[in-house]
Amino acid sequence: MAENLKRQFGLWTASALIVGQVIAVGIFLTPAGMAKSVQSPFWLFAIWIVIGLATLCGALSYAELTARFPEAGGPYVFLREAYGKATAFLFGWVVLLVIDPGLTAIFSVGLAGYFSYIVPMTQPAQTVLAIATVIVVGLINIRGARLGAGVLNVLIVLKIGSLVALIVIGFLGGFGDWGNFDPFFAAPPDWTAALIGGSVGAYFAFAGWWEVSRIAGEVEEPAKNLPKALAIGVGTITVIYTLTSAVFYYLVPVSEVGDETTFAAQAGAALFGAFGGKVFAALVVISVLGTIFAYLMASPRLYYAMAKDGLFFPSFGKLHEKWETPHRATLIQMALACLLIVSGSFDQIVSYFFFVAIVFIMIIVGGLFAIDRADKSGYVTPLFPLTPVIFILVTGFVAAMLLLRDPRESLLGVGIVLIGIPVYLIVFRRI
Repeated sequence: MAENLKRQFGLWTASALIVGQVIAVGIFLTPAGMAKSVQSPFWLFAIWIVIGLATLCGALSYAELTARFPEAGGPYVFLREAYGKATAFLFGWVVLLVIDPGLTAIFSVGLAGYFSYIVPMTQPAQTVLAIATVIVVGLINIRGARLGAGVLNVLIVLKIGSLVALIVIGFLGGFGDWGNFDPFFAAPPDWTAALIGGSVGAYFAFAGWWEVSRIAGEVEEPAKNLPKALAIGVGTITVIYTLTSAVFYYLVPVSEVGDETTFAAQAGAALFGAFGGKVFAALVVISVLGTIFAYLMASPRLYYAMAKDGLFFPSFGKLHEKWETPHRATLIQMALACLLIVSGSFDQIVSYFFFVAIVFIMIIVGGLFAIDRADKSGYVTPLFPLTPVIFILVTGFVAAMLLLRDPRESLLGVGIVLIGIPVYLIVFRRI
């Protein structure tokens, strides 16, 4: 049986994984909340650009960690090398039990819900479709890394192509009104609401860019390809998000913006008339399916790395004899996701951990200051230490805004992390 993952992914697959994992249903929902909070085209675009540049700073910093430790597991490996096994375990504990299966469940249920706009389905039928999506996508990724990557690449082309078409048709078709941007430089009526709603919404939309590092052990020439993939992926996402928000603003006056789902339907109706909702639903289904593929490809690599280190059950550190994929690690994510889908409790659970997730990412980037950087022969973070400092400051600000907005949920998430301490001490410390 193979013991180590093969290096078989190139620059395109790594870049596609970032775009696939990040651009999901959020781009169709987030602009509405941001527009209502900010109520200013200039500040809306400014927030997208600032968060995009901060994310790029984080990606460039992450790239050095990935180049120095090109192993499967990504964030877990960086935490282990910078802070030790205990901190790495706490991150893996939350990711394995809640964040990864929870997000997989959310995206699968979201896909089924939007598919029902195209083909009407009962609620039980949507649940069955959501579970079937997890199973089929998971089995494809188990069947072979190249097969999963091939399907992912096709979905990313469709995803980006459909969003670019939406932007071009929206602006060039004359379906909107340039007067919707007036006054362009208006000050938000409530700066606190604008900063909280805008920054948290934008940061959430970018969440997931760091997950490509989980497949670092399978990327060819990781020191060369992963930094490029992170820069290409984050840059592409920033441009798409900014232009998509702009075309939504052009199509729907901010004064007429309803809730998130209504906003997407309004934009769709402006472009495609009575069939606008179905067209937008199809775009969301394609987009979310690509995200599910990306999650079920990258996420299990972290549990695989934990098992190899003795911080999870050893059998999950084994690869499939024939297909050489971490099949057991993938199966556990599939099983937990399906369990959450059936229970219907995933949405609230995951909301508890967004604060925890971004704090961990901030700590990981801060790991650049904790590791030995004496060897400068490979990739190094441009403009160090300014680059990671910018990311840490912006992420810290967003975390503070999130804590201010959702203190109970944020602190509960911290509590669940702390429960992992006795688990580590009692079960895994001996390793």
